[in-house]
Amino acid sequence: MNLSKTYRLLVWIVAMVYAGCAYQTPADFPIKGIDVSHYQKHISWDSVAQSGIAFVFVKATEGRALSDSLFCRNWDELGRIGLRRGAYHFFRPGVSAEEQARNFIHWVDLQPGDLPPVLDVELIDALTRRELHQAMHTWLDMVEAAYKVRPIIYTYMRFYNHHLRGVFPEHPLWIARYREKAPLLPGGRSWDFWQYDNRGRVAGIDHPVDFNVFNGSIERLDSLCVPLFPDLSDRATGHSQPLVWGIITAQ
Repeated sequence: MNLSKTYRLLVWIVAMVYAGCAYQTPADFPIKGIDVSHYQKHISWDSVAQSGIAFVFVKATEGRALSDSLFCRNWDELGRIGLRRGAYHFFRPGVSAEEQARNFIHWVDLQPGDLPPVLDVELIDALTRRELHQAMHTWLDMVEAAYKVRPIIYTYMRFYNHHLRGVFPEHPLWIARYREKAPLLPGGRSWDFWQYDNRGRVAGIDHPVDFNVFNGSIERLDSLCVPLFPDLSDRATGHSQPLVWGIITAQ
């Protein structure tokens, strides 16, 4: 083995040892949240509000015409108790992206203080990567135009690495990885939300629920939300002015 190969091997070993010692766990991120759908059945949101949860994502729609049977109830209840709320759409690659965007826009009424819309992408079906990206662009652009806030992209880590790596760099990213070790994405890309467990338990919810953390401060989380005054937001970066009302912070 020549010197250059030996050096590269040593550098790789040191990097792996450092990564093994320095990786982050959910406990390193104090801003906690959950996501729910009709699978969690009827939820006692007053109990959830006392649990230290800082944000909740709710399934709203899927495909061209489906809506979650409990979306309206969950959405209204979250508005009543004042928790930061966000809505997500499960994307069907083989269905018209325009129709899927219209389905989401029909059901979801975003208000100041709400988190951005979420595009949940977990399938590619018969599409090429380029076709998938084009379809996603269509949905993301239509929804951003409707709500004047940049949507979040949700996917799991392997799907991101195989199909979304290097694209949509301006969109906040929500990564599913059910391990104690925080996601490390290629190219140094950072994530904003991490779904780290799908078997969590929260007071007020009788069924297992997805646990999430936010990668940043409570002020940064608020900066992603729909602003009180849309004319003050910075649309070039997708961020807005921090909110000063309707907030429950994690304990």
